[in-house]
Amino acid sequence: MPDRIEAKLAKLGLELPPTAALPHGVVLSYRRLVRHGDVAYLSGHLPYHGDELRYTGRVGAEVTLKDAAAAARQTALSMLRTIKDELGGLDAVERWLQVTGYVRAVPGFTQQPVVINGFTDLVRSLWGADRLGARSAIGVADLPFGTPVEVEATVVVRGA
Repeated sequence: MPDRIEAKLAKLGLELPPTAALPHGVVLSYRRLVRHGDVAYLSGHLPYHGDELRYTGRVGAEVTLKDAAAAARQTALSMLRTIKDELGGLDAVERWLQVTGYVRAVPGFTQQPVVINGFTDLVRSLWGADRLGARSAIGVADLPFGTPVEVEATVVVRGA
């Protein structure tokens, strides 16, 4: 049976990117997704498209607010790829419990929630507002590889 969520993604004109790949020579000790019972914890994801980090820089300097929200949306797509790879399909997610977004920005930047909307607006479009989880948007001085956005999440897995 076709994946209902992936069909919604296609209707939005979007597709899952290739699986994210770290820069050549970089080795990190972590798992992108850990499942415990009916809960899956997703490690921090960046706006990767395969081995390409699509956005770098600080919001309010090298990255505009619009591009930062697009980076958050790309981060969502990268995370959705991990979900499909690890759980067999996007329909495996029953609901989102928690999303934490980190925004690398210039001092005084206060639009972190607007940036992370790029992530959660896509989740809401695919799963519906009633399946959207709690959320935090936090400003930070630096993020891995100079990216403007990193997002981690917790989801409930269907039929676990």
